[in-house]
Amino acid sequence: MMVILKRSRLSLASSHLRRLITTNPRRIVDEGDWFYASEWWGNGDSDENTVFRSVSDKGNGVVSVVASHSSRPYERNWHKTETWLSQRYAELHPRGEQKASFKILGYQWRTLRFNDDTRQSTVKVMAAYNQQDPGSIFLRQEPHCLAVPYLKSMVSAGLASLSCNYDLESVVNGKNNMKILCIGHGGGSLPLFLAYKIPGATIHIVEIDPVVISASTQAMGFPSYSTMNQSGARTHSKPTLTDEILWKGTHERLLLFHSDAEHFITNTTNIYDVIFIDAYDGDDIFPHKLWDPDSVFLKTLGERLHPKHGTCVVNLHSDVDMVEVSESESVIPKGKYVSQVCKAYKKMVVDGDGVGVAFTVHVPWVCNASLVVTKSFKDCTRDVVLNSLVSKSLVVENVLDLPFSCLQYVKRGLIFVE
Repeated sequence: MMVILKRSRLSLASSHLRRLITTNPRRIVDEGDWFYASEWWGNGDSDENTVFRSVSDKGNGVVSVVASHSSRPYERNWHKTETWLSQRYAELHPRGEQKASFKILGYQWRTLRFNDDTRQSTVKVMAAYNQQDPGSIFLRQEPHCLAVPYLKSMVSAGLASLSCNYDLESVVNGKNNMKILCIGHGGGSLPLFLAYKIPGATIHIVEIDPVVISASTQAMGFPSYSTMNQSGARTHSKPTLTDEILWKGTHERLLLFHSDAEHFITNTTNIYDVIFIDAYDGDDIFPHKLWDPDSVFLKTLGERLHPKHGTCVVNLHSDVDMVEVSESESVIPKGKYVSQVCKAYKKMVVDGDGVGVAFTVHVPWVCNASLVVTKSFKDCTRDVVLNSLVSKSLVVENVLDLPFSCLQYVKRGLIFVE
């Protein structure tokens, strides 16, 4: 989840948005650029529409999904995707016994909210249908689009750190495999982005709240084929034709488990190359057992990471009020809670075997920080670590063909955890 400012400071966040929209949108390549945040941030405008609403019994209160118009991609370019959908359909029907012509209805931002207040996740969704079957409306979450800055920070800092002792390019090219774990699902934009950009990656996702899972698959265009049952098998025995058309195999590398994080991490035998943690509840709280150094979860986490390059990335946000936010601000204020979380992860993940480093980077525009704890470094000075991160961030940006600057997020306010 993301925090701009505490409730009393929302007016300052609005002025920050106004400063951003002075940029010429025609120069923006990234459809998830913060320039477009004014389209989905929402202030109760009439063009917002609630498309999902349910009550959680897992501490998230009222879970809802709110839709709003997305100005990108431009309508003049929709025909390219419509043609691609028709070609995908033809590939799956090589004998030509059936033909299909797809029509895009439009694109929307869809924001997952807890208690109608906390914006937990935002994704971009395409709505389309087969003109031969007008009732066949379907949603597809745009896998290349990360709308919130902290996700870009987590991806950039995490993969740059991993790459300092890992051949990411071979996985992107499909020559090798890697395992990624995402704790906390939200709308699913992070795991979907990773699966889309890294063809050799298998992504396990753990989400404690079945209502959140339903919201993402029913109203946010996340592939339903990814859902797993309690026995560890796919909920759906095979993907639908729509899944095959839309995802071209990406859905087969996503496994979404309804599970408590501690239960999952202590029962899995998988060794993960990288673990992403973004698990705030409806009260905007990062559960204590996920950062308590005496918890079973944190004691086991380090064992589930690869011993040579395993990297863990945690989304954090400030626990102290901010007097002012400016574009030149380089570090997130750290109160007692944030400092405790950082020290706990460093102690339990890398201090035990003496291999690795821990650091935080500030996320631009919002009061979040990415905590990175990685085993990629051994007996390295801080200068060596910094130079390696800068170098590898450029590699990651190039290999993954990112629409945003990886280096921008890696170098911003980097502070080592003592």
